[in-house]
Amino acid sequence: MNSDVQIAGDPLAVPHLLPPVPAHPDTVAGFVGLARTIAADRAAWAPLVRYDATTRWYHRLRTGPGYEVWLLSWLPGQGSGRHDHGRSSGVLTVLQGELTEHGAAGPRALTAGSQKVFAPGYVHEVVNDSLTPAVSLHVYFPGLTEMPMHDAAHCSTAARETTGA
Repeated sequence: MNSDVQIAGDPLAVPHLLPPVPAHPDTVAGFVGLARTIAADRAAWAPLVRYDATTRWYHRLRTGPGYEVWLLSWLPGQGSGRHDHGRSSGVLTVLQGELTEHGAAGPRALTAGSQKVFAPGYVHEVVNDSLTPAVSLHVYFPGLTEMPMHDAAHCSTAARETTGA
């Protein structure tokens, strides 16, 4: 193929011509920022949302080095059960609707835009106590490999140990 355009030298050797290398979070603040960036791009996540009358719906949205991002939907009355996230830390961001988190400090309403950061071993339960569906985004680092379930007695003990009650 003949062309009148000729490139002298190696264009990849000129840094300003290369696309920027995507940065991957490596701090809690970085993961909070990642969650906010994804939440702000409603056109990317909203078409993926589905609702399931029998259970919470979830979809792995993205993975990166040492983390993963999940999209979840919650119909009224649906909940996670009391659990922790094993060795993973996380950021929960409510994208739409309202969820209630039951943790060691008691119930906390999480409305659209709210974020909750938690460390490994943090025991909580998330429930849609409202009358409308909710959607949330969950970033886990490292990626989620386990989600041990806990009974109410364990959570009461954990709450006393955490709060000194």
